[in-house]
Amino acid sequence: MKLFKPKTLTAFKNYTSKDYISDIVAGIIVAIIALPLSIALAIASGATPEQGLFTAIIAGFVTALLGGSKVNITGPTAAFATIVAGIILTQGFDGLFLATIMAGILLILMGLLRIGSLIKYIPHTITIGFTAGIAVTLVIGQLKDFFGLTYPDGATAIETMEKLTLVAENISTFNPWAFGIGVLGLAILVLWPKISKKIPASLIAVIIGALVCLIPVIKANTIGSLYTISSALPKFDFPEITVQKIRALLPNAFTIALLAGIESLLSCVVSDKMIDDKHNSNTELIALGASNILVGCFGGIPATGAIARTAANVKNGGKSPLSGMVHAVVLLLVLVLLMPLASYVPMPIIAAILFVVAYNMSEWREFVAVIKTKKWNDILVLVLTFALTVIFDLVKAIVAGLALHYAIVLARYIIAKRKAKKEDV
Repeated sequence: MKLFKPKTLTAFKNYTSKDYISDIVAGIIVAIIALPLSIALAIASGATPEQGLFTAIIAGFVTALLGGSKVNITGPTAAFATIVAGIILTQGFDGLFLATIMAGILLILMGLLRIGSLIKYIPHTITIGFTAGIAVTLVIGQLKDFFGLTYPDGATAIETMEKLTLVAENISTFNPWAFGIGVLGLAILVLWPKISKKIPASLIAVIIGALVCLIPVIKANTIGSLYTISSALPKFDFPEITVQKIRALLPNAFTIALLAGIESLLSCVVSDKMIDDKHNSNTELIALGASNILVGCFGGIPATGAIARTAANVKNGGKSPLSGMVHAVVLLLVLVLLMPLASYVPMPIIAAILFVVAYNMSEWREFVAVIKTKKWNDILVLVLTFALTVIFDLVKAIVAGLALHYAIVLARYIIAKRKAKKEDV
């Protein structure tokens, strides 16, 4: 298999007008799904709503054009929310953009070194552990907006436990209107798919939530009350580079690259099974790296393959990379023509959307299955990775999880060797 061979070079062989229409329709539907998610995930990351769209537009188009999968949809995902929020608070937006560019360079190097095929060897228990941990951190990060809490001026939190402490300390500022809107949003997100699977529940929740907030008596924060919404196109602005900044951001850049690689290739594996195809993992990593470099240069947040959006793409008829490019173009039109309407979206609705995202990504069934069926060493690695992700951060969780896993493997190897020698004697 060639190191770099984009699917756009082969995906359009025997391509028909019916396939073309199917890709257009799928791209439009995925854009509708991606719109509220991109905004919500940007806000959860401490970025602005339009930065989420910048990311989905740039990464979605570039990765579809250059990537190693026919149908993978790339954009902002929940996996990065805590990492990105921490970088913004400690290093500012310039630090985030530089870390994203550095992660893009690392992803390209991973592809060139053919590391794509090695990522699958990361133990599944570690992947489940940090994924479930990220889901919990995402939920905790949204409690403030869901309950409509008000924090004292200057109160900020980076670590998940700090956020939980702030929620507990300020629970007396509970806003019943905000909570009611959040519960309404959750109800719509849960029940609407039973009515229609074609129109995304998140879009319905956003529209109804915005209409409810127009009632004068109802008081709840909206995106517009917290952010200045802009329809301006992203501008090229390369961040300042210093040796000190590179050293400070390298651990975060490595985490972003590793997480982006894992999540994107997992998304490719899922879509391969759905369309009976085989992706090129190293091509996908190189394309993802190029996307993140451009995203960093144009003021976005880190991007990776989004499993839910990719699955939606396939289920709605996506056949080729064209659907991913159409999804990006539709989001670009929304940014230019309709972005001011986002100011009416209530923050509790954003929180409700992210609760559902967290639930869907948590893989709690697999988490429980490991606890019930696996050996003690797998359970230990799973629980350690999960706990460290929630209590500290993803870097410590992955390093500790890998260290423990391979320490157990090595110990078992040594014990087996000694046992074999005794039997020979």
